[in-house]
Amino acid sequence: MTAHEIDYRIYGEEMQYVEIELDPQEGVVAESGSFMMMDDGIKMETIFGDGSQKDEGFLGKILGAGKRILTGESLFMTAFYNNLDGKRNVSFASPYPGKIIPIDLTAFKGKFICQKDAFLCAAKGVSIGVEFSKKLGRGLFGGEGFIMQKLEGDGMAFVHAGGTTAKKELKAGETLRVDTGCIIGFTQGINYDIEFVGGIKNTVFGGEGLFFAKLQGPGTVYIQSLPFSRLAGRVLSSIPKGGKSKGEGSILGGLGDLLDGDNRF
Repeated sequence: MTAHEIDYRIYGEEMQYVEIELDPQEGVVAESGSFMMMDDGIKMETIFGDGSQKDEGFLGKILGAGKRILTGESLFMTAFYNNLDGKRNVSFASPYPGKIIPIDLTAFKGKFICQKDAFLCAAKGVSIGVEFSKKLGRGLFGGEGFIMQKLEGDGMAFVHAGGTTAKKELKAGETLRVDTGCIIGFTQGINYDIEFVGGIKNTVFGGEGLFFAKLQGPGTVYIQSLPFSRLAGRVLSSIPKGGKSKGEGSILGGLGDLLDGDNRF
């Protein structure tokens, strides 16, 4: 294997974290800001790119950092190494409520494509690159734009998603239509395109957007029930206008909220 062979355990339900067990000289790379805790004896190092063989040398590191700019991520990643004898643990947490999904790249023929902000951490040696859309319609209306993340190698990687997750195994020619924001990722055999919803009433009054994501097998697809963009939109819509909640300044005040319920959504 070119990637380090790590063991792991996922804890929690709604707000999960993954604990990575590192043997001596093993390492893991993670997104900046995802670190939670680590045992004594683990060395932390900030690196350009992902530290894989594809990013060896000065030019490779510059290209690796450039790829991360395209996906909207930080220029830097953080690597954690176990430099002592015996096993050591390091943990990484989800940035918002949802699930952490372990991806065994060996089981997916060495490649997995996911949305730009889904990657959490991976075994040292896994390549975190970009996947460009070759279809204009998908890039303009697909919800994920022209660029998605591409995880390559033969090690373990971990992605996070909002809400509850669903795993769908699609046979050759089998099609699944999904809200464009609900895609977590899919294997390289999946054909990803967009499809117009159709119908005047659906288009004008449906409230579900103008396009579906059309995923056609064979391959594996991961779906999330609560994309972060949807969660953020609901939070923004509930922010009181003018700095006051609807009960402030009324005769009943907070008691009115208890009687009336929360109708801000």
